[in-house]
Parts: sequence; structure tokens; C-alpha cells
Amino acid sequence: MQRYFVNTSANGGRFMLSGEDRNHIRNVMRMQPGDSIICVDSEGKSALCKITALTEEQVIAEVVKKLDEDTELPVRITIASGLPKGDKLEWIIQKGTELGAHAFMPFAAARSVVKWDDKKAAKKVERWLKIAKEAAEQSHRTFLPDVFNPVSFKTMLELSSQYDYKLAAFEEESRKGETSTFAATLKKMQKGESLLLLVGPEGGLTDEEINRLKEKEFAICGLGPRILRAETAPLYMLAAISYHFELLG
Repeated sequence: MQRYFVNTSANGGRFMLSGEDRNHIRNVMRMQPGDSIICVDSEGKSALCKITALTEEQVIAEVVKKLDEDTELPVRITIASGLPKGDKLEWIIQKGTELGAHAFMPFAAARSVVKWDDKKAAKKVERWLKIAKEAAEQSHRTFLPDVFNPVSFKTMLELSSQYDYKLAAFEEESRKGETSTFAATLKKMQKGESLLLLVGPEGGLTDEEINRLKEKEFAICGLGPRILRAETAPLYMLAAISYHFELLG
């Protein structure tokens, strides 16, 4: 069943959907009055709704019943990605959302080939937010992940103080055979705590960046014997987190 995130709570037992959601319901899904959808409000509460009217401006959906859903990871994971080339960040946001990420923090690393253009910033971030929204709806999330405007490495370090735990994946640790830090961190985490996962760009992190991360109390970890791409590593980590907290029992 189609799911839509709505910026407001139900008003009088009904939701008003406009803009792209209205267009999707009316012109893509070809829905009619009487069809059912799921609406998720601004507080993460979902409800089964029945469409009662479609106009040129909006879709009106009446709440049939509230749903008791629990589809979110029990810990809050933010992915800090060194700006990668091409559309790799879009891939990370889409698949990371499906895997339960809470937020995404792109940052400019020393070896990032991509140079952030402030003139194109608004349009880029708007696209990333749209990708996250569509992925959250498809994967039946009850929380819409946030996507930060890209920040400098220095700003990322400053923001890292907000998190309970901080991990940075580093290929040199994998080459050394380091395998315990990631798992040990997950074992320490409690429900509701936050974790910042940092992955560098295609060229990896520099020794200076690693030293600055350590100064900010990041734990530096390997991800097994194979060297993963910049767009693969955060997804690997999210899958491992899901297994640890949701499937391991």
C-alpha cells in the first residue's frame, strides 16, 4: 500500500496532501475516491486512510484507523560521507534510508574530487531530500531522514560532539586485520543512543584527518578483510547494525 509523509498532524481526522504527493496519487497511481493509503504525520505516527476527494489542488484522505508500527532502528545512525563522485551520494542516501539511517551528513574531505558549489546547493539538497522521502515511503519507514547541507571537515568534527558514539571506517585498519572495534561499539550501545558513522571519499582519509578524528574521540575501525568502496562501506555498516539490533535477538 502506498505510503506518504505529511508535514502536519491529522486535522479533524483527515490529511490534506498537495504538491508532488497529490500528483503521484492522482497521475501516477491513478487512485480514486475510496482507495486506501497510509499517511505518516510529522510526529512519526501512521494511519490507514481512505481517499475521499481529489481536486486540482489537493487530495483529502480521511483517517480510518491509527496504526501501531515499529519499523525504525532502535539506535539513531547518522552517515557522514566524504563527498564522492557522480551520483554515489544519491545511492548512499537511497539505500541508507532503506536500511534505517536517521540522517546523512556529507562533508568535504581532503581527497574529495567533487568541489561543492554553493550556487547549486539548494537544488542538490532538495533532490537528496526527495530521494530520502521516496526511499522512506517505499521501505515503510515512520521517520523521514534528514540530509544536511554539505559541511567542511572542521564543521563535521564540531557537530560530532552531539553523538554518543563515533566511528570512522579506515581501509588501513582493514589491512592490519582490525576486526573488533565496530562490533565492540555496537555491544556498548543502548536503545535510543546515537552513532555517527564516518566514511571517506574514493581516495580515502588522509593521515592528518585520521589524527584529527582521534583527537575528537572517534574510534577508527576496519570492516573485515576486503576493502570496500566509499558507497558500499556505509551500507555494509548499516546492514550489520540492523542484524545486531533487530535480528540477532
